[in-house]
Amino acid sequence: MTTRRTLLGAAAALALAPGAWAQDDKTKVGFVYVGPVGDGGWTYEHDQARRAVEAEYGDQVETVFQENVPEGADAERVMTQMALSGADLIFTTSFGYMDPTMNVAQKFPDVKFEHATGYKTAENVSNYSARFYEGRAVQGFIAGSMTQTNKIGYIASFPIPEVVRGINASYLAAKAVNPEIEFSVVWAFTWFDPGKEADAAKALIEQGADVILQHTDSTAPQAAAAEAGNVITFGQASDMAEYAPKPRVSSIIDNWAPYYIDRVGAVMDGTWESQSVWQGIGDGMVEIGEISDAVPEDVKARALEIRDKIASGEMHPFTGPINRQDGTEWLADGETATDEVLLGMDFYVEGLTGDIPN
Repeated sequence: MTTRRTLLGAAAALALAPGAWAQDDKTKVGFVYVGPVGDGGWTYEHDQARRAVEAEYGDQVETVFQENVPEGADAERVMTQMALSGADLIFTTSFGYMDPTMNVAQKFPDVKFEHATGYKTAENVSNYSARFYEGRAVQGFIAGSMTQTNKIGYIASFPIPEVVRGINASYLAAKAVNPEIEFSVVWAFTWFDPGKEADAAKALIEQGADVILQHTDSTAPQAAAAEAGNVITFGQASDMAEYAPKPRVSSIIDNWAPYYIDRVGAVMDGTWESQSVWQGIGDGMVEIGEISDAVPEDVKARALEIRDKIASGEMHPFTGPINRQDGTEWLADGETATDEVLLGMDFYVEGLTGDIPN
């Protein structure tokens, strides 16, 4: 990604990273991060899971990570160096790492790879993701219930199905509780860039939005909302509780630790097999952060009810009748979306304005 600093050299960077390889008898696990471990969001939560692996297995494992790795050739170099350094398992934690992961995995068939949020697999490559859209539905309900201007802003990262699903799920939930709401989407074309994220939040606030949702990783939108006043936000990927009780009124928390511990254990005991995993609130991979006292009690109670119904399978965020943006039918009354369609979602639902960039 163009916003990431250029690596000075994969080998040198790895030598400086915590947990550099030391003993051959340990299971060696690498982590490739798209942002800094201190971003307070996406990368922070992946690194918390890495730490959980160390806590679980102690001196049986050794971990290494590289942060701020651009999605492209630099990622492939970092993965290659990790494999050459003796990694048994490598977690590659951003969508844009998918093809680099596949390329490196082909060269190192004895190394296991786990790619986050993608869709490709191989004999030695698994993919895993969370049903973030479930959490977006809870956020959308709170947003639609609390807005005073009926204008909700959404800071989007890249036009991939994961992000489009989140926009649609948030909008549908907000619209269901407040038919008057309007959504404005700003595409930042970055996962982590506090400057761009702050500018996007300020632009949306200037347009009248008093709720800001985000699919970017920094806390900059929270800071912009706090400065503006009378604007609410939601933590992204991590709790971002330092901005509670307001502007941050709740959050989506990505809980990767159980999955990472399980997959490292599978490598250790020889049971690891390639798989595709997509887990949500019911599985514990998606959590709803504390709903602050800035949220009215009746709204909080209903939001928690929605969370619990999604977790149990009683409710699905994409249940018809739902039309596509052009007015054609997508889901009939009572029909729920299939995973196949959701995984490839490249369209807005009816009521959203603007185009999805190519």
